[in-house]
Amino acid sequence: MNIYQQLIESKKVGQKKFAVLIDPDKLKVQDIDRIVRLAADAHVDYFLIGGSLIVNNMLDEILAKIKSQCTIPLILFPGNSFQLSYRADAILFLSLISGRNADLLIGKHVITAPYLKVSPLEVMSTGYMLINGGAQTTVSYMSDTNPIPANKSDIALCTAMAGEMLGLKLIYMDAGSGAIHPIPEDMISLVSGGLQVPLLVGGGIRTPEKARANVEAGADVIVVGNAIEKDPELITEMSIAIHSYTKSKA
Repeated sequence: MNIYQQLIESKKVGQKKFAVLIDPDKLKVQDIDRIVRLAADAHVDYFLIGGSLIVNNMLDEILAKIKSQCTIPLILFPGNSFQLSYRADAILFLSLISGRNADLLIGKHVITAPYLKVSPLEVMSTGYMLINGGAQTTVSYMSDTNPIPANKSDIALCTAMAGEMLGLKLIYMDAGSGAIHPIPEDMISLVSGGLQVPLLVGGGIRTPEKARANVEAGADVIVVGNAIEKDPELITEMSIAIHSYTKSKA
């Protein structure tokens, strides 16, 4: 069973997933060992690997190092069309549906499609939605787009539904790296209720309590990066908070 099929099956039974985001721009190679060990012990479901500025040789190095130490699936979360590697297991083929930058809706995809067509990577088309987290993030700056206001849940819902109707397999709502405020639970709940495809939520999640609140609101996958960079021990607490929801509903 591939990663997407796993996500679909998990969504059907209400099983929540935890993804640790590793940004090679910020994380030193020598610090990876500790994070990988903690993630394996805590039964983290996925690693998302990506950043806004990383170059390919660093990406390959990080992927190879992680793969040599664990069996957790590696999913590329590319910040640009150059962040591609056969060392990963899958890729989020991101279309920035919250913005109106045509290059990030379809332009970059045309460049990378021939590469991905012949690659062994599992390609998961993903509607990527930036939500205002109270500060300009790297993603909003680099993409030259405005995020959806955090108090406009109706816009987020309609955007997500449009992405699903266009055939996108996943919806990813992100407050972005450096967000002051995480995505509100009422927005997550409204968007989740209007979708059949899995919903990923990330950005500004700093506590296990917030991670738990997000899965209770309807998120299928919780993505945490910045908080773990600052305190890797949070991996254990976050994983318990997310996965215990599944057990409580079993």
